[in-house]
Formats: sequence, C-alpha cells, structure tokens
Amino acid sequence: MVNYTNRVMTALESAMGHEIAWPDRQERAVNSAHFAGLGFPGCIGLVDCTLVKLSQRPRDDGETYFDRKSNYSMNVQVICDQNKRVIYFFAGMLGSCHDLTCLRRSSLWGRLGSAQLFDNGQYLFGDSRYIPLDRLVCSYKRTACDMDKVDFNTCVARARVGNEHCIGILKARWHSLKEIRRQLRNPAENAYVIRWMRCCIILHNFLI
Repeated sequence: MVNYTNRVMTALESAMGHEIAWPDRQERAVNSAHFAGLGFPGCIGLVDCTLVKLSQRPRDDGETYFDRKSNYSMNVQVICDQNKRVIYFFAGMLGSCHDLTCLRRSSLWGRLGSAQLFDNGQYLFGDSRYIPLDRLVCSYKRTACDMDKVDFNTCVARARVGNEHCIGILKARWHSLKEIRRQLRNPAENAYVIRWMRCCIILHNFLI
C-alpha cells in the first residue's frame, strides 16, 4: 500500500508545473477584469493561510506547532484566483507562525516586484494579518470610528471570500487536510506530509 501511494503521489507531482501555475499575462488580465467588476481592478489573486491540524504533537519542538486555536498544526499559505484555483501555495510552516511570516519565508516574497508575475497596477488581496505592499493590498487592522475604513474592509471581504471558499472546498474534498493522522518525528515525515498536501491541491485544481 505504501509503495502504491508513493507511486500515485509521484505521478501527481509530475503534473504540478501544469496544474499549480502562476497566471500568465493573458490570464492575469482576465483575473483583473473579474475583480474590476467587484471594484478592484488590478487584483489577480487572493492570499490567505489555513491551519492544517495535526492529530498528535510532533516529537521535536512540538510546542512550536501549537497554534492560536490550541491545536498542533502546520500553517499553509494558499493563493487562488477567482475560480478558486490554487495558483501558488507554501506549506510546512509551524502552526504558531504568523501569516505574514509564512509569506516572508515563501519563495514568492523575493519576487513580489517581478514583472514576470505582475503587470503594472496588479496586486494580491490579503486580510488584516498582512501588511500593505506595492503588490499586496490588505484590510485595515483597526477601523474604529472611521466609516471609510469600515466600508473598504466590507468591500475587500466580499472580494476575498473566494479564498475562504477555495480552502473550504479543498478540505471538504480531501478530509485528510482537516487533520493529519500521523506524528511528525523527523524531517522525512514532515516532507511526506507536505507532499500529501501538494497532491491534494493538484487534484483540487485538476477537478476545477
């Protein structure tokens, strides 16, 4: 069973470059046009993180996996388009890590200004756990007594809900992502869990 599972995972990973791909210039224009209809021309994707619960405390440095929901977990960053298709993900961060830390540790962080990933005026949407950047627009952290900020956050939430739907569909299809039922005891097992997540996302995109 283990050998068959590994063979299937290897076969799925061979399609990763096709199934999990950053949108090209034409696709970015389509994405931007969609979000323009929601009042945000230039947006080409939605970024957020989700906690993937672990059934057991990892053997080494287990306390660092303890998250804000009082579970042991991994923090997984997901970027999707308006069709709920995952265009980028970064897995393996500790459950205690902040969403912004996940972004900073990802390979995307050093390429946010790249002309290969964004055209002029294009950006990603994030929630208030991120910080505003040239290529990242996010919700305001505090909106007390400022109706303009409240209205902006409401509009952003309507646009960003697609990412929450994407993650919800992903976990509903692949229930293993609701709770990984194995203990992480060494780097090889960490890598295996990340491979498992990657394969689930490839299948998610394939079905879309």
